[in-house]
Amino acid sequence: MDYEYAPLRLPANVDRLTATAQLSIQAEFSGWELARVQLFRDGTRQVMLRRKLSTTPQPGLSV
Repeated sequence: MDYEYAPLRLPANVDRLTATAQLSIQAEFSGWELARVQLFRDGTRQVMLRRKLSTTPQPGLSV
């Protein structure tokens, strides 16, 4: 299957609960799923979202 990917960087001041809520909203309304999360020493998170490619237009990320 082919996927499109969207990298996100969440700053250190975003707690885990807030990050979870933001990512859940993206999954619910835009079809994104979590592919990978990296937590860095400074507290920032690098998040990689993915979704299946489709022929119908889908909404983008709203960050």
